[in-house]
Amino acid sequence: MMPKYLISLLLIVCIFIPLPLVAEALSPGDPAPLFKLKNHRGEEFSLESRKGKGWTVLYFYPKAETPGCTKQACAFRDSIEKIRTLNAEVYGVSSDKVDKLSSFHKNHALRFDLLSDPESEVISDYGAKMPVVGIAKRWTFIIDPDLKIRAIERDVDPAADAERVASTLSDLQADSKAVATGSN
Repeated sequence: MMPKYLISLLLIVCIFIPLPLVAEALSPGDPAPLFKLKNHRGEEFSLESRKGKGWTVLYFYPKAETPGCTKQACAFRDSIEKIRTLNAEVYGVSSDKVDKLSSFHKNHALRFDLLSDPESEVISDYGAKMPVVGIAKRWTFIIDPDLKIRAIERDVDPAADAERVASTLSDLQADSKAVATGSN
């Protein structure tokens, strides 16, 4: 019979150490996992609909109406025109239900879609799911018009994320133009 402390230790290890088989880590250059989710208005959004239509910013966040998530959403709201000038659209993804996202969107006059992933399937596909609790980590993905991941930020400062995204988009687009013209 195994001592109780070993059973407890085994349970702690199983709960808090992510299993490598759960989700393979995504990297820049990988195709973005395709998905369909409901937005804050209850309308279906498909990532595939973005193909060829510009850049896509997916930012994953833990929970609507919490201080850090509100700070991040408002920073994207305040920078949305700058990001759109760079031919990009922003989508916030959380495990919150549509009604919670609708209220969050209205309360903070957000000007971009929030996407509901109540089963955390997309959050898992992007590797952004916190073990055990099932909510999203604060990660941001920048996806090009061909739906390839071009940048991943896993250490996100909620207040600075929008500005960092705009800067990264600008750099990535400059690099793409240099490659296209052969001046790189």
